[in-house]
Amino acid sequence: MMRPAPRRAGFGVVLAVALSGAAPAHGEQPRDLPALWAAAREADAPHAAVATSVDLPQVSAESVPHSASGAQAQSAAARIDANKSYAIPALEILGFEALLNQFDRHVLGTDFASNISTIRRNLHSSWVVDRDPFTVNQLGHPYAGSMYQGFARASGLDYWEALGYTFAGSALWEIAGERSLPSRNDQINTGIGGSFLGEILFRLSNLTLEHENVPPFWRETAAALISPPVGFNRLAFGDRFRTIFPSNDPIYFSRLEVGVSRRIQNSSGLSAAEDKPNEALIDYSIDYGLPGKPGYTYARPFDYFSLQATASSANGAESLLTRGLLLGKDYEAGHDYRGVWGLYGIYDYISPQTFRVSSTAAALGTTAQWKLSDVFALQGTVLGGVGYTAVGTTRSSSDRDYHYGVSPQGLVALRFIAGDRAALDLTAREYFVSNVGAAARGGHDNIVRLDASFTWRVYQRHAISLRYLLNRRDAFYPDVGDSSQTRGTIGLYYTYLGHDRFGYVPWP
Repeated sequence: MMRPAPRRAGFGVVLAVALSGAAPAHGEQPRDLPALWAAAREADAPHAAVATSVDLPQVSAESVPHSASGAQAQSAAARIDANKSYAIPALEILGFEALLNQFDRHVLGTDFASNISTIRRNLHSSWVVDRDPFTVNQLGHPYAGSMYQGFARASGLDYWEALGYTFAGSALWEIAGERSLPSRNDQINTGIGGSFLGEILFRLSNLTLEHENVPPFWRETAAALISPPVGFNRLAFGDRFRTIFPSNDPIYFSRLEVGVSRRIQNSSGLSAAEDKPNEALIDYSIDYGLPGKPGYTYARPFDYFSLQATASSANGAESLLTRGLLLGKDYEAGHDYRGVWGLYGIYDYISPQTFRVSSTAAALGTTAQWKLSDVFALQGTVLGGVGYTAVGTTRSSSDRDYHYGVSPQGLVALRFIAGDRAALDLTAREYFVSNVGAAARGGHDNIVRLDASFTWRVYQRHAISLRYLLNRRDAFYPDVGDSSQTRGTIGLYYTYLGHDRFGYVPWP
């Protein structure tokens, strides 16, 4: 699919030529990125002048407390909208892709030596399913998409506007960033999955900035590490993009776990990967915008979201699991039940040593809390939807031994909260990867992941957790027959809880 060709016009040169129309109409047309950047800022100057003339409170990074009032949040939102730019994130995405292309072509090789000829060919070709390494397609591309989303959001654009930038940025890379034919699986992973991931990182970055109990230097550093575009725009453009995106003070459950696990079940099937029975793990999870808080609404995409990321000493990234409410409405049933329902966006990546699965999906469902008493509660999320999913065996014959298919999928996540002392979490996921949208070989996969943990708070925010994790894949293919892969582990963790402990939501 990728054929070497002489290096003629590089990707950065092509971008500069394409961007020349954005320069001022008079005088010399700027051809380099710094000049283009300056031209964009000059073009935005009248808009910024209008913004500064609007009679709005001056909301700075230090003036929006974690418990910002509704009036302060509205002021911050108005200031963000008044200062937003459409040109700046476009140039940032183009610059990011130009730099990435130059890095890739000098470090990774000629697959990225795009030129006028390959761009012209890609513009007139059909989109294909590529076979780049699994981690490149399913982790690298979504993270690149999260950068595009972050540049747009950090420039004041709303979620849906940023989604358009992310999708367009992905399409540009597929056509001009690589020599290979444009890939529809990359477009989904980057343009849609990257948007979901990027919005969560943008929200977490701004949530970090709201914590005034953290020294400013560390607050800014942490926010930039979580979402580099947020940190870059705050540094590069001064006060214009320093207004913190208001969280509206959600209730959230977060925890950081560090521990070890031991394999207790294992059937590797066709996997040739070396099995490591013991592994050290770091896990971070957050459920943001839990329903039931009086006055908290879900008017914006991702006012509710969940993220869980796990790193393993055995294979690096063990999992990255996200979901967020795109469109929804809160509801109640009687006095003791509060919830939100609607359309959710999902991006998942799972790699438990023997096989791998990753999906970008949309689902309908609900997240709710049922108050059993003043201290006991049951929280949960139930989702059902469909996605585009990649699945394959780890190190079967090559890192490209995997396939895609349309996949109906479901999730049930429950948390039983016993006051501020203990919590029991039970989560089940299932993906049925069909032969629709798959290669001609036919067949299908069924993947199940079960996660059960019990957490006991020992002192203040310090707790210990016992966790059982089961991953199972059943594959059915005419050319290889039936096969199964199973891995079960049990682990012991030190757990540091967030400021809302187990996330119990009180209401009158």
